Amino acid sequence: MPTYDYRCEENDRVVEVRHGMNHRVLTWGELCEMAGIEPGKTDQITPVSRLANGGNVVRSSVLRNNSAPAGCNPDNSCGDCPMGASGI
Repeated sequence: MPTYDYRCEENDRVVEVRHGMNHRVLTWGELCEMAGIEPGKTDQITPVSRLANGGNVVRSSVLRNNSAPAGCNPDNSCGDCPMGASGI
């Protein structure tokens, strides 16, 4: 199932959740419920927007092996990737 990042403009938080490609998260309350986090002081009806990350899909077979997935930089030059040099 793909993962998506959503941003709440009111509190400037970005939260990652997994859901089907046709689902859209509309509010901070719904996002917090899906992510299993507390909404804090932000009103639960506050709108959130999905960031343009394309929805990342990670196959479980990749998680069980020690090699980086195809297209991944093994030197971790793309950021703090658990499959990068420090995670292999």
